Amino acid sequence: MDLRVAAYAVIERRGKILLTHWRRGHLHGWTLPGGGIEDGEDPKETVVREVFEETGLQARTGRLLGVDSRVMVREEVPEGTDPEMHTIRIVYRATVQDGPLRNEVDGSSDEARWVALKDISSLKTLSLVQTALRMAGISRRSGGQNKGGHGRGGSAKSGGAKSGGGKAGSGKQGAGKQGASKQAAAKGETAKASAARPSAGRSKSRGR
Repeated sequence: MDLRVAAYAVIERRGKILLTHWRRGHLHGWTLPGGGIEDGEDPKETVVREVFEETGLQARTGRLLGVDSRVMVREEVPEGTDPEMHTIRIVYRATVQDGPLRNEVDGSSDEARWVALKDISSLKTLSLVQTALRMAGISRRSGGQNKGGHGRGGSAKSGGAKSGGGKAGSGKQGAGKQGASKQAAAKGETAKASAARPSAGRSKSRGR
């Protein structure tokens, strides 16, 4: 299993957050500026280097927000390569100097953009975005989770999300069968609760 350690930046300014568009083949999505740590490189230096490469802006790394560790299942890996990868993502707050955005050329990203927090849920994002926004306490202001389950490796939509799906007592019961109805309803609620529990399966990775 491959191990990848990377560092990323949450850069927020005037109600917007700086995102980059990652692409590999037909796989793509919006994510945070950042990337893999080079040999001997301090993670804070990685943030400065990657932000400049992907956006053209000079960054200053701030406080550590958190570390996300997970095993992902990569798609479209060469034959004979283990698709599972252990990824450790170090997330910092950061600031940037004012300046025009510059898209990366011949890199893993092809566009940099300031995105309004209220618009994040309408974008196709990688799991890192929502993870980092929660670490930074921004998710409460950005409309919560993505629409359509675009966050990679994030929680899937629960099949039991609509709590009122089964109408209690919808079957016509006689007055003398009330006890049996309540018992069946209790079993139904237990089944719903079990279905709503998220599974602890592996996440699908998009390489970030």
